[in-house]
Amino acid sequence: MYQLEEKTYFTYFIAIALLLVAYLLVFLWKKKKQKQFADLDLLDKLSPERSNFKSVLKIIMVVLGLSALIIALVNPKMGTKLKKIKREGVDIVFALDVSKSMLAQDIAPSRLAKAKQIISKTIDKLGSDRVGIIIYAGNAYPLLPITTDQAAAKMFLQNASPDMVSSQGTAINEALRLAKTYYDNEEQTNKFLILISDGEDHDDSGNLLIDDLAKDGIKVYTIGVGTAKGGPIPMKMGNSFLGYKKDRKGEVVITQMHDDILKKIANEGNGKYLYGNHTQKTVDAIAEVLNSAQKKEFETKQFSDFKDQFQWFIALGILFLLFDIFMLERKTKWIQKLNLFNEKKD
Repeated sequence: MYQLEEKTYFTYFIAIALLLVAYLLVFLWKKKKQKQFADLDLLDKLSPERSNFKSVLKIIMVVLGLSALIIALVNPKMGTKLKKIKREGVDIVFALDVSKSMLAQDIAPSRLAKAKQIISKTIDKLGSDRVGIIIYAGNAYPLLPITTDQAAAKMFLQNASPDMVSSQGTAINEALRLAKTYYDNEEQTNKFLILISDGEDHDDSGNLLIDDLAKDGIKVYTIGVGTAKGGPIPMKMGNSFLGYKKDRKGEVVITQMHDDILKKIANEGNGKYLYGNHTQKTVDAIAEVLNSAQKKEFETKQFSDFKDQFQWFIALGILFLLFDIFMLERKTKWIQKLNLFNEKKD
């Protein structure tokens, strides 16, 4: 495991790029002037010791040397051992509906985008809590196992889309069944399941599993996104808009939010229903619930004793630069005698 202490120094590579451009321009200018002065074959006879290869090699040494010094400024650190540490927090699993109805744009920019905003901003407010993500439509899939790596959670969240689930529809029960397996019962932490959906459900057995979750001490909060008026479902291929989804009669399908189902799940799951169309209000409400929850101590593993590695890159950079300083642009006699590239002419 490694860390980069000062990433801003990577911008110095722009200077190296400019150096290479300047070298190329000077090289082309020299070639042009040499052609104006004399024939190139004549120049080779006038300066037999001149080596174009070494000239290129010297600039390569300079670039490598400066690059190593820039990396030294960034100061990469290497984790030397993995140790267990104690942390306090709660376990939160987000179950995100990625069915195609979530692409409806009755709330801007879309139901799915709004749901992602809520999850992402909620993660930003978490302390040392653990987080996991489930996506579901006709089936439920684990997007991210429960972890303390909240940055990874946000990264995986951005990729969530209907294309990741082979079976379309909305089976909330599948998400509840998968969520039940997410928590580590040995840790006995406070457990929260936050289900975000437009409320469409093609599986009527969800309430049976809600009771199971409640028995395991899992509090189920639901967030509804969408409007009662609803909107059409856009169909896309890549970035191309193909039109709106139609039924068998050729009429545009209008998908509506069904908050009654979400309210029922929250009530039976010892949680609360939240209307998610106002992002900040929803995030603040979730944060208040999580902050007021009793934090349990749990063990996690992470790399410790990160050691600076900049000195290796300083040494490497100096070595390359010294190589450039002491290397002359004349041809090396013993290499010239080998005639590796058949340069000698009869």
